[in-house]
Amino acid sequence: MNGEPRDGRIVIVGASLAGLRAAETLRAEGFTGSLTLVGEEPQPPYDRPPLSKQVLLGRVPATHTGLPARRPVDARWKLGVRATGLDPVGKRVQLADGEEVPYDRLLIATGTRARPWPNPAEAALDGVFTLRTSDDAGRLAARLDAGPRRVLVVGAGFTGSEIASACRERGLEVTVAERGPAPLVGALGGTLGALAAKLQRAHGVDLRCGVTVSSLEGDGGRLAGARFSDGTRIEADVAVVALGAVRNTEWLAESGVAAGPRGVTCDAGCRAFDMYGIVTDDVFAAGDVARFPHPLFEYQLLSLEHWGNAVAQAEVAAHNMISPGPRRRPHLTVPAFWSSQFGLNIKSVGVPTFSDQVVIAQGSIKEARLVAVYGYRGRVTAAVSVNQARSLEYYQHLIERAAPFPPGPGIADQAEPPVPVPSDVPDPNVLSHGPTVALTGHLPDRRLTVVQPAR
Repeated sequence: MNGEPRDGRIVIVGASLAGLRAAETLRAEGFTGSLTLVGEEPQPPYDRPPLSKQVLLGRVPATHTGLPARRPVDARWKLGVRATGLDPVGKRVQLADGEEVPYDRLLIATGTRARPWPNPAEAALDGVFTLRTSDDAGRLAARLDAGPRRVLVVGAGFTGSEIASACRERGLEVTVAERGPAPLVGALGGTLGALAAKLQRAHGVDLRCGVTVSSLEGDGGRLAGARFSDGTRIEADVAVVALGAVRNTEWLAESGVAAGPRGVTCDAGCRAFDMYGIVTDDVFAAGDVARFPHPLFEYQLLSLEHWGNAVAQAEVAAHNMISPGPRRRPHLTVPAFWSSQFGLNIKSVGVPTFSDQVVIAQGSIKEARLVAVYGYRGRVTAAVSVNQARSLEYYQHLIERAAPFPPGPGIADQAEPPVPVPSDVPDPNVLSHGPTVALTGHLPDRRLTVVQPAR
């Protein structure tokens, strides 16, 4: 594939949003070679955001969330089969059905899966669910249709909060258990977390913060209740485990690619690194599984589970896979996401967790209509709107310009200048995943010693 690599063999592992958009971009930009998409799920690509919203509310069947195709991709689809290994020397992807698929260039877009309940016996109880796939959503919606007495939601991040919101909208009794001080605090910090807690309780949620679920209890194989770390117990016949996501990188464990619990580390052009920090030229990554540097956030390696990021990064990866070096471009899109819950429309630009201070620049917490602007080391890094999305474009421009924080006079709509407060998010400089090598995400082990100089 010399010169302009418009032919040859490209394999995309991961047939969801990022994989589909990458395939479409490859064809749109003139790739004429063979294209294979491998997907673990048997369904064609579908949209995940509706699963915790419209599907759980019973408004849309889980089977009706397919992603519209932008254009024909003329590809071989291998659906319902997992990738189990990668041979980067022989350039082959190994599949669970025994097939080995050869490639000239590979895109890793394997995304994430729901983090399971840690006790397998308890996780197997009838009534215990996770929510990630359309099958998950279909089964959970059917159980909610049956009218459970109480639903326990374990975890109050965005997915857990949206699940709780849907349950309350259905009129179901809901208990939410969150180990942190408030819902959404890990994503948006303490100020908006306090607002989220107030809203959940106002909507009738039995919200319990600062506690963990010690055990899920069964009766005859069915979920009967749960016991909490503070010694209390509730009865519940449905539990939804919303403890975040696990990146699907295990199949790359022996490949030499820089893949670990944090994802597949790549450069700004989506080229994957190997485990020694050397960038590859034939393996790329995009979507939820990718971990990449962003200049607006001090080149910190980011892993983003956002719809818009998956699309934008897939398009950059596809372009770079079939373009010579000088024509490649970086993935510089400002991250954005949205959530709908408890009557709130929450939208975000930038990375709120990359901050040390936050200020309410428009509106007020009391009215639950506001824009919170986040800053790190004196510059704007994110903005989150609550029921005031029309203002967000302005703050995106501030992020792109690395404008000074807090926003200057005349920007805020209050009579008095707003006062910044600590954002109460994890310190961006602190590694939060244990003793991992910052670049590769691998645990230090003997494989790394082969490149150490002799002493």
